[in-house]
Amino acid sequence: MGCGSGAGAPVFEQIKLGGRKVFCVKFQRELGGLDEIPFEGHPLGQKIYENVSKDAWKLWVEHMKMLMNEYRLNLGTAEAQEFLLKQMDDYFFGEGAALPPDYVAPKTKG
Repeated sequence: MGCGSGAGAPVFEQIKLGGRKVFCVKFQRELGGLDEIPFEGHPLGQKIYENVSKDAWKLWVEHMKMLMNEYRLNLGTAEAQEFLLKQMDDYFFGEGAALPPDYVAPKTKG
């Protein structure tokens, strides 16, 4: 398999034509996948990479910010990290991440 064998062409074509696609578990359709594995080395990171679109990941990031603020999480602790991993797993692959008790969504402008 030398450089001229074309073995790398499909990967190059994927990148050139808009990146890799995944069947997104959140939107139930094929969408652009993440560029890299989140939490590399953790099984949930690989599962997310294979099943979650960039669009769904952006929604999770916003949800995660809300959780971090509402629960005042210190991500330097193992407990906070494990809590967020569980919430992430539920958000994508379970019943959905629950909102904190007494959570009031911010009012929209307009």
